[in-house]
Amino acid sequence: MAKNKQKDLNRGSQGFNSYYKEIFGDRWEVLKEALLKESVPVPYNLSKIKGEEDGELRTYYLDAASILAAFSLPLKGAEEILDLCAAPGGKTLVISSLMGEDSKLTSNERSAERKHRLSKVVEEHIPSRIKENITVTCSDGAVWCKTKSNCFDRILLDAPCSSERHVLQDEKYLAQWSPARIKTLSMEQWALLSSAYRMLKDNGILLYSTCALAPKENDEVIERLFKKFDNCVNLSFESEKYQNLKNDEAKLQLFTDNVSLPDFERTKYGYQILPDKQNGAGPIYFSIIMKKLNISSN
Repeated sequence: MAKNKQKDLNRGSQGFNSYYKEIFGDRWEVLKEALLKESVPVPYNLSKIKGEEDGELRTYYLDAASILAAFSLPLKGAEEILDLCAAPGGKTLVISSLMGEDSKLTSNERSAERKHRLSKVVEEHIPSRIKENITVTCSDGAVWCKTKSNCFDRILLDAPCSSERHVLQDEKYLAQWSPARIKTLSMEQWALLSSAYRMLKDNGILLYSTCALAPKENDEVIERLFKKFDNCVNLSFESEKYQNLKNDEAKLQLFTDNVSLPDFERTKYGYQILPDKQNGAGPIYFSIIMKKLNISSN
C-alpha cells in the first residue's frame, strides 16, 4: 500500500514539480511561471532572397532559441546536410537560408502526417532556387543508419523530447506525467543520436538539440555518445570557431526584422536557453559534436 502511494506521489502534477525542483532547486518556481506563459514566436522570412519566379513567401514563426540552435550548426563547406527529425520545419527553414548555393539538404520526418506538414513549410516558405536543393523524406531516423553510413557533412538532430512547456500547459498531459516518460524518451533519443553519428562523415559535425529540461534527455545522452565512440570531439565551447554568431548577424537580420538572439547558459556538454532568463525564449538545449577522422569506434 505504501509503495503504491509513493508511486502516485511520483506521478502527475505533484511528481512533475518534485522532479524538476530537484533539478533546479529554488529556481524552479520562477522557471515554471515562465514556462506557463505563452512564448512569443519570432518571424522568419526568406522573401529577400527569393527568385523572380517566386510569389510572396509566407512568414514562418518560431522560437528565437530554435533559431539560435539552428544557427549554431556550422555549415561552411558542407555539401550534404541532414535535418533528421525535421517536422514541423522551422530549423529546415533556417538551415536552408544559411547553407551554400551548392549544398544539398535532406529533411526527414518519420511520421507521414508530420512529413506532409514539413513538405508544406518547404513549399510555402522557401525560394524555388533553394527548394531545388532540398529533398523531403519519410523514414525512421533511428534505423536509417542500417542503409546509410558516413554520408553527411552536417546533421541537425532536434530529437523528440519531454517538451515540459507543453506538458505544463495541458492538464491532461500533466496528469499523465511520470519519470518513466523521460526514461522512454531518452532511449529513443539515444537510438536517433547513435544512428545520426554513424551517418556522419569523418570530420563531419552534428548538432543535437531538444526542448527538454531534464539532463537525462540532454547532457546524459551526449555523455553516452562519448562513452560509446572514442572519436567524438565536443565543439560546443569552441567559441571563436563555431559560436561567433556575430559573423552571421547581418544575414540573420535579413530574415528576422532585427530580432536579437537570446543568450545561453553553459552545461557540461553544451548550452541551454531557459525562458525565465531570456524573455520567454526556450527552453532549448544543444550540443555540437565532431566525428574525428581515423580513430576507431567501439
